[in-house]
Amino acid sequence: MHIEKTILEAGLSLPSAPSPGGNYVPAKTVGKLVYLSGVISADSSGVITGRAGDDCGVEEGYAAAQTCVLLHLAVLRQHLGSLDKVKSIVSVNGYVNAVAGFADSPKIINGASDLLVKVFVEAGKHVRAAVGVSALPRNALVELQMVVEIE
Repeated sequence: MHIEKTILEAGLSLPSAPSPGGNYVPAKTVGKLVYLSGVISADSSGVITGRAGDDCGVEEGYAAAQTCVLLHLAVLRQHLGSLDKVKSIVSVNGYVNAVAGFADSPKIINGASDLLVKVFVEAGKHVRAAVGVSALPRNALVELQMVVEIE
């Protein structure tokens, strides 16, 4: 398991894959693409909450975006059986719970992008959107949605 070894060598570990919070599936394969439902920022302590530009800054948001990537990788491992089946990260859509006028959502979503490139190298480079929103489920700081190409 090359990818999981890379994750461990980076001092990280995959959490348990989260269960869907509604009537949807966490991952769906269509052809060679896996569409991943949105995951909110959470770690072993629970949901990482807050509003960028109010009670949270870029550093907290950057770390929260990285937790979203780890949750997505856990979902992918469960869905595919192995992260080594990932050919490339195609797309990342990042949503930041932010005050009106907060202009640094891209810096927060860099947490996700930087971690994906660290783990998958060239295959981790992706297209992306990074948007500030007025609210996220459970007052989460970040929500992330991804599309992944598989072998």
